Amino acid sequence: MVGYKIDRQLAEFGAHVRGWRMVLGLTAQQVAERASITRDTLRKVETGDPSVGFGNVAQVLRALGTLDRVVDSIDPLNSDIGRLRAAKLAKKRAR
Repeated sequence: MVGYKIDRQLAEFGAHVRGWRMVLGLTAQQVAERASITRDTLRKVETGDPSVGFGNVAQVLRALGTLDRVVDSIDPLNSDIGRLRAAKLAKKRAR
């Protein structure tokens, strides 16, 4: 069941990538060229294919101008629990 959820989330992620490309009015060829990948690799990213390399996904996000936003979204200090736990870790280290 876990694999199904990940597959579904990868497909959703890919659809969001495609959505950004469409909203920006860019063709698949333009994004592929900007990301230095093939159109086939871009298609795999946009369909959530788990075999696509992490670097290729990052290149596509950079080409779409969304890489910084994605990186910021997983910063633990951008969440309440992350800040709370970081503060606890800092207190432990100070002792």
